[in-house]
Amino acid sequence: MEQRSPPESSPDPPLQSDLGHCSTIQDSWSSSERMVALDRLISVSDLSQVRHMMHVIEPQFQRDFISLLPKELALYVLSFLEPRDLVRAAQTCRYWRILAEDNLLWRDKCREAGMEITDSDGRWKDAFMRQHAIEMNWRCQPIDSPKVTNPLSYLLQYRVQQFAGNKIVSGSDDNTLKVWSAISGKCLRTLVGHTGGVWSSQMSENAQVVISGSTDRTLKVWNADTGKCIHTLYGHTSTVRCMHLHGNTVVSGSRDATLRVWNIVSGTCEHVLVGHVAAVRCVNYNGKRVVSGAYDYMVKIWNPETEECLYTLQGHTNRVYSLQFDGVHVVSGSLDTSIRVWDAETGAAKHTLMGHQSLTSGMELRNNILVSGNADSTVKVWDILTGQCLQTLAGVNKHQSAVTSLQFNSKFVITSSDDGTVKLWDLRTGDFIRNLVALDSGGSGGVVWRIKTSGNKLVCAVGSRNGTEETKLLVLDFDIPSTSSSSNNSPSPSPTSSSEDQSNGLL
Repeated sequence: MEQRSPPESSPDPPLQSDLGHCSTIQDSWSSSERMVALDRLISVSDLSQVRHMMHVIEPQFQRDFISLLPKELALYVLSFLEPRDLVRAAQTCRYWRILAEDNLLWRDKCREAGMEITDSDGRWKDAFMRQHAIEMNWRCQPIDSPKVTNPLSYLLQYRVQQFAGNKIVSGSDDNTLKVWSAISGKCLRTLVGHTGGVWSSQMSENAQVVISGSTDRTLKVWNADTGKCIHTLYGHTSTVRCMHLHGNTVVSGSRDATLRVWNIVSGTCEHVLVGHVAAVRCVNYNGKRVVSGAYDYMVKIWNPETEECLYTLQGHTNRVYSLQFDGVHVVSGSLDTSIRVWDAETGAAKHTLMGHQSLTSGMELRNNILVSGNADSTVKVWDILTGQCLQTLAGVNKHQSAVTSLQFNSKFVITSSDDGTVKLWDLRTGDFIRNLVALDSGGSGGVVWRIKTSGNKLVCAVGSRNGTEETKLLVLDFDIPSTSSSSNNSPSPSPTSSSEDQSNGLL
């Protein structure tokens, strides 16, 4: 039987004796002397010997320190990783996967990303991945043909449009309101009862109640599910031009220069606010204070319970068309081209935001960020605490006509215009991303009157002033398909469906 030769790495007995002697000498050396000896040893070694040293040394530094830490400390370390890196870390080993998919860790990632998640079902990673997939659909996925509601006569113009849950409510010059399904695009109800055009409306957050205001000088309270008129609210002596619903109370503003506070459950007028001397154009109510803007160039802050005007905010030199109110600040936009920021507690003027060249047709305020759309075809992003303009959404891709409507969230600004387009912009950088809607009749009469968005849907009221575009609602869905909705013929732009694919998309 052939005798095996000893491994090449096994030293012969004399060499073992010498190595033992060297080890004894090394033990007597100081740390600095050992470093010098190692440097000398490396300098006289050839490449293969250095590689051997690396092969022996590297495993000593490849320790899984995460697994050695207490779980709380390990999660704290992982909390500094970006979501993309967390997904990669989960592929390392089973224990890292458990840590990298920790529910509270992903909850914090959702908050860091500014994601507006109202219902996570306790699964924050799934919620993050879903929101990320929806965001990518908004940004870059091809847009299929949107759902189109039953077209109306081109002679009609949508005056108002509300969006809550899966319902859309539109009011028109034909004296009616319609309740539409945001899922199928079908008309669910037609609310008939007004004898004049519907110029203002609000829908409750649970999408069960609709309030409408009309040129017939009345408000009506409707059951959105049955289409039944619950109350008709009489009191105004001219067109009901604006309203704001908070809980069971709606505040209406009229061309008769007054505001009225109504209880929509009982159908009674509880307070009348008198003080403006021209038509009330815009109103906001937070449950405690009412803020109104009017054609008398004034903005007023009211205590509705006492019917007292607390402050009259003077400074505008033309009609006030738009308002925002967050309980701390009042922001007003006027035909005088300025936007003014006021202190709601003291009535003091804080900033005058200059830069637009025409009427500020729409504004939206979130925290300290204000986005304003103007008839000069531009959109501006402001910090109301400093009064600085952070971004102007313009450039070669800017709107070619007046901005008619806008909405924004923590990621995007969505704007519509008389030029027949709806554009998507990056809120942080101000960069143009793409056109979400571009009417064939744009530039020749086609108009996007108004837009409303939820996290995953965009509703556009489109039409024209000259008959080139029929009046209709377009519904674009950017949601990701689920098993339960796969048979609904969703017009969503072919997003990724499985959670594994969503994780891969994040990578």
